[in-house]
Amino acid sequence: MTRSARTVVPSGLPRWLFVPAAVGGLFVVLPLTAMLASVDWPRFVELVTSESSLAALELSLRTAAASTVLCILLGVPMASVLARSSFRGLPVLRSLVLLPLVLPPVVGGIALLYTFGRKGLIGQHLEVAGISVAFTTTAVVLAQTFVALPFLVVSLEGSLRTAGRRYESAAATLGAGPTTVFRRVTLPLVLPGLVSGAVLSFARALGEFGATLTFAGSLEGVTRTLPLEIYLQRETDADAAVALSLVLVIVAVVIVVGSRGWASRAVP
Repeated sequence: MTRSARTVVPSGLPRWLFVPAAVGGLFVVLPLTAMLASVDWPRFVELVTSESSLAALELSLRTAAASTVLCILLGVPMASVLARSSFRGLPVLRSLVLLPLVLPPVVGGIALLYTFGRKGLIGQHLEVAGISVAFTTTAVVLAQTFVALPFLVVSLEGSLRTAGRRYESAAATLGAGPTTVFRRVTLPLVLPGLVSGAVLSFARALGEFGATLTFAGSLEGVTRTLPLEIYLQRETDADAAVALSLVLVIVAVVIVVGSRGWASRAVP
């Protein structure tokens, strides 16, 4: 038996890869296990059903859903342009689109504040028209969209590049117009990637903290999302903070696992 045969498992991977993979898995699982062990289970229902907790959860789900819709409306065209176009400056454009992935969220919040705030680049003109954006529920949606949009763009752009153009070209040669090709060929072809990107965007929006706090503040029932409620509870009631953290984890897991199953069934 050769040396390479002895170091390979039936999966075809070298055995040594399983060591860092296991360490990485433990790095994720152990903190979650420690959190589970710290939950005050006898008071769990009481802690997560307080008026402020339910208001924060409802606001988080509502704003995350709205920001996901915005991500789809803006991200699908953006990903399509990045994947299907070729022009000078495209790499720069892609870098700018993906910039929120590497920016600290608080920096994104400051940027939004100086754009849509009362004295911001656009906000000052909106104020003249009687429209206030900063420190409102709308600001929460904008902050979540700002940080979540790149997740959808990255996922969908990758799907578009993997799918190639042969089916679109075939449809075009049969007389279909660009809009028809996009609607009836391109979108169905990359639907699993779109679903995955939308889920990632929703999950990122659901957990957004820094940009929301900076741009929208923390007003109960208006801008105080569940992450902000957890942060505030941590200062006064650690048990409530842990219980609410578990709720946020459960919601995220259910959405991600459910949507991944749906996306797998959607693959032709």
